[in-house]
Amino acid sequence: METERREMRSHRPGDNPLADDAGQTRQLPPADGGKDAWLFLAACFIIEALVWGFTFSFGIFQDYYSTHEPFKGSGNTAIIGTCAMGVSYISAPLAFALLTAIPRLRRWATPVGFVIMCLSLSLSSFSTSITQLIFSQGIAYGIGANIGYAPTIIFMNEWFIKRKGLAFGTMWAGTGLSGVILPIVLQWLLNSYGFKTTLRIYAIVLGLLSTPLLYFVKPRLPVAQSSRFRPFNLRFLKNPTFLVYQTCNVIQALGFFLPSIYLPSYARSLGANNLTSSLTVTLINLASVFGCIIMGHTTDRYNTTTCFLISLVGSALSVFLIWGFSMTLAQLYVFCITYGIFAGSFTSSWPAVANAIHAQDPLAEISIIFGFLGTGRGIGNVVSGPLGEALVKGYPWMNSLKGGYGTGYGTLIVFTGVTATLSALSIMAPPIKRFLSTYL
Repeated sequence: METERREMRSHRPGDNPLADDAGQTRQLPPADGGKDAWLFLAACFIIEALVWGFTFSFGIFQDYYSTHEPFKGSGNTAIIGTCAMGVSYISAPLAFALLTAIPRLRRWATPVGFVIMCLSLSLSSFSTSITQLIFSQGIAYGIGANIGYAPTIIFMNEWFIKRKGLAFGTMWAGTGLSGVILPIVLQWLLNSYGFKTTLRIYAIVLGLLSTPLLYFVKPRLPVAQSSRFRPFNLRFLKNPTFLVYQTCNVIQALGFFLPSIYLPSYARSLGANNLTSSLTVTLINLASVFGCIIMGHTTDRYNTTTCFLISLVGSALSVFLIWGFSMTLAQLYVFCITYGIFAGSFTSSWPAVANAIHAQDPLAEISIIFGFLGTGRGIGNVVSGPLGEALVKGYPWMNSLKGGYGTGYGTLIVFTGVTATLSALSIMAPPIKRFLSTYL
């Protein structure tokens, strides 16, 4: 029980030694710095890039599947990518709950998850129908990603205490960096060798690159060896603070994914070729690398509401004022950079949310809070796909408004901006209510 009580408290670099299983004492490696902490963070950064970079690059596969045999003309190709990302997000609480209840499974989760991902991609290379791809490259990969990724969140809360926001922001910047490099590599592989060889190559790369990282993805604190389930509660789900931030989280996700999907098409409407149109997504991903790190550092210094508002207000203004009036590629690229910095860094504010809820309810497991925040984002991701198609169907407002609003993507631009604005208002509502009740 003493180990569990220690594990629930915050740890500083000067923590007292703990006894190991042989009854001898050993000094804990320092938190927030030191060789072990930085090696752990570096491993998590690469894992982030490998797992999520592939998922966020699915647009390359979607374009290939829709134009090449044996999938040419088949519908529902978008469901493959939606399943991969949606399953990872929505099922996150299950993985975190299991690893919280049985801590001794944590060291095994990452290798098991990567084995599932490698097998799913290998099997998907033999697919002859979209349904088979949905189950292999979509659902199976999403399950493996969820299992393999969960320990990085749990262990991060042990390795970084005072610099937790910066650490999470740095790790999540891995997705942005891989989002710059991976689409180019995958596009070249698909054009040169086809989808079968591409999927097999990435499965091999995933296995080879992840294997040496497994040693560094380890806990800082002794893992409880008891086979009993550790109790945890979900009382925080009724916490007004959590409900406010989760509402904001879901609304933001409804609009967040749409620009990355439709900006290449928008750029082509302005006269861009394949290279210059794909540059829009590259710039968003690249800008999000810096945005995640900056936002992560900001969460260590300022309160949660401030961090959310910086991301959301910046996102809304960039959508309405820059994308809404972009009629040249130069203007569109400026939007991609600003949107990547502000909107791309939104999830880096999650550590501040988890800390705020944990401060109100110390029994709430931070990793499970992260899991439910991921579920909220997954819901927004799944819904945004068909919603985006409905918004641009028939290209409404074409030539009836000025700027980007009259290009046929006006409804999409407005919806993206409105979701960011509503998210900001949902965060501002409680402070405004407290202000009015106090001074009026």
